[in-house]
Amino acid sequence: MFSNFFKKIDFYKLLSDQANKTQEGLAALLEFINNPTQDNGNRVSQLEEEADEIRRILIDDINRTFVTPIDREDIFSLSRSVDDVIDYAETTVEEMLVLKIQPDAHIKETVGILFEASKNIANAVKNIKEHPGVCIEYIIKAKKSEHKIERLYRQALAELFSTNDVIKILKTREVYRHLSNAADRVASAADVISDILVKNA
Repeated sequence: MFSNFFKKIDFYKLLSDQANKTQEGLAALLEFINNPTQDNGNRVSQLEEEADEIRRILIDDINRTFVTPIDREDIFSLSRSVDDVIDYAETTVEEMLVLKIQPDAHIKETVGILFEASKNIANAVKNIKEHPGVCIEYIIKAKKSEHKIERLYRQALAELFSTNDVIKILKTREVYRHLSNAADRVASAADVISDILVKNA
């Protein structure tokens, strides 16, 4: 029973696996945006479930491990932020399919930037332990992506509200919001990684 508390768990690998799976999910979201079929949407949901499974294992290992290589709160927070990114990707797909929303230029551009941001987070996580300098470079790139998306979000809303189609406004605004929220969670993940680097310098 108590042996689990002394079992050596590679939390860096688990975090990296989760970040990589989220990157796969964002790649699938990009594919869906370019070709919004039910099958492509299902692929995003499948990857979200796989990412959730990695997170469940990670949280279970946190609870079973006596000593962690980095603060357990930071492990939990980073995992949660990365999980939120792919959750918002799935929600975006669900609402676009249910509400029959066609991807516009803003959605396409935002998802493209979000995919790049997910790659930067995955690369940052991969380099936390061995290459903190490289990790910082990817954090900076991820934060820049978030800033770009926030500017796009405001521009997209301004253009959307200039139309007279109330139904379109209500439906499309929700998709914009999900993508903006995903970008916020990318920034949160980057902030947690920064904290980890400072604490372990």
